[in-house]
Amino acid sequence: MHFQRVDHPVVQHKLTLLRDQRTRPKDFRDLLTEITMLLGYAATSGLPLRPLSVQTPVGIAEGALLVDPQPAIVPVLRAGLGMVEGMLRILPAATVGHIGLYRDPKTHAPVEYYQNLPPDIDRRHVFVVDPMLATGGSAAAAISIVRSAGARSVTLLCLVAAPEGVRVVDEQYPDVPIIGAALDERLNEHDYIVPGLGDAGDRLYGTL
Repeated sequence: MHFQRVDHPVVQHKLTLLRDQRTRPKDFRDLLTEITMLLGYAATSGLPLRPLSVQTPVGIAEGALLVDPQPAIVPVLRAGLGMVEGMLRILPAATVGHIGLYRDPKTHAPVEYYQNLPPDIDRRHVFVVDPMLATGGSAAAAISIVRSAGARSVTLLCLVAAPEGVRVVDEQYPDVPIIGAALDERLNEHDYIVPGLGDAGDRLYGTL
């Protein structure tokens, strides 16, 4: 499986605090933003650059800027919204699209209820963001949606993943890198990640 774990000590420190059931929604949101920034740093390491010379106070410096247009960030509603701020802090010129999905209570299949994507998505690297990669159904559906809209280069960014979800994305989209902070043990009978961190959306917004 092509899951890339960001095992930086600061990431693992903050993830431990995030998992703790005593962590309050405000602190949960802050930690999620901070971890996302660190994951985003790793995820953006391969973005293309164009050379640019600039005048400093003492001479000419040969530098580089990100190739335009800059990436698109596409959160999967609603928990994915908690990762947008962290990505925008390192990519302030990025555009943001949205995909709304819910799980059908009978079939457990993802159902799309909202989509708003950049019109030039075919020219941008797309970061699909969702804190939890559990069964892989929502992630695969979101990748399918951005691909159908024209996206050619896609990365999936999550915090915690289950092996089952990674396998699903691997099988359907072997060219999409998955970057996260932890690969956990398994899914339980309710398709929750074990040990996981609970329902990320509920913990973000205090709707437990």
